[in-house]
Amino acid sequence: MAIAATHPVRSAEASSGILQGIFSFLVRIAESNGRMKAVERLNAMSDAELAARGLQREDIVRHVFRDMFYV
Repeated sequence: MAIAATHPVRSAEASSGILQGIFSFLVRIAESNGRMKAVERLNAMSDAELAARGLQREDIVRHVFRDMFYV
């Protein structure tokens, strides 16, 4: 009975490790994307600097990804 109780724990830990690895990989891909760097650069600006560019903080992502939105 003890073997049956520990087996799922090892399996869950292995699955968790695999999923964490996949998630980390996807995050690295997203962070290396030039659009994400543009979002970070604009997000680092002050509200006054954004206003000078005709942007509001809540519109940054929409602005950077504007060619991908079909609304």
